[in-house]
Amino acid sequence: MNVGSAMLKVAAVQMSSNSNKENCLKKAEEFVFLATEGGAEVVALPEMFNFSGIIEKKKKNAESIPGPTINRLKELAKKFRIYLLCGSILEKHRGLFYNTSIFLNHQGEIIAKYRKMHLFDVTLPDGSSWRESELRTAGNEVVKVATSKAIFGFSICYDVRFPELYRKLAKGGTQIVFIPSAFTLETGKDHWETLVRARSIENQFYVIAPNQIGRDSQGRSYWGKSMIVDAWGTVLAKAPEKECVIFAEIDLSLQEKIRRNLPSLSHMRKDLFDFIK
Repeated sequence: MNVGSAMLKVAAVQMSSNSNKENCLKKAEEFVFLATEGGAEVVALPEMFNFSGIIEKKKKNAESIPGPTINRLKELAKKFRIYLLCGSILEKHRGLFYNTSIFLNHQGEIIAKYRKMHLFDVTLPDGSSWRESELRTAGNEVVKVATSKAIFGFSICYDVRFPELYRKLAKGGTQIVFIPSAFTLETGKDHWETLVRARSIENQFYVIAPNQIGRDSQGRSYWGKSMIVDAWGTVLAKAPEKECVIFAEIDLSLQEKIRRNLPSLSHMRKDLFDFIK
């Protein structure tokens, strides 16, 4: 069932976050303002937009939800009457830490919470290693929410490599999916655009993928190239090599047309792949 009007202007914010939390938050607020100045009704921030630092500092800067960061953005969403995807922050909850996305409506209310399911534990070709599981706990819930604008689905960064999550969102009627990310330079140059577009093409939904760019306070480099992709896999907007906001018009009637003319979602072999409900 379609939810919302056909046309929707959206924006993705590309940032370079560091260990100065207040500066990160001020920067995020400035970019959200620029997005609203450009007419965006839905704005998305990248993964870990409010802080990036060593593990001990991450622990000190983790927050409960709602907490200082989300409360601050709740006021922003309410002030500008927008839907705001608070990329992700490190959530502190009952002694655990989650990488958590929060989605706010135009009244500043939390209408969805998604905890990253897949943790990035790898050693990259340049010798650098990432061990998200050293601090974070994986979430276990597939999350989507119906609004007056559209049906939105949620994921974070490394999740993009696991297509079963997105197929389940598609089968649930999702129209627009967020992939806020801190995609690395090493993997991003070869895989970022291919993976984002693939998730869009195979599931026939729009994707908003705001990414980190530049180097963080630990010297780790991010790929940038934030994107907004339509339900045919066409890149509607791609960020240049700098911190910025990108915009696109989402046409939900186009998605309906694509799904009607190429009904691949209805052709799935449920008798063979019944694990995707």
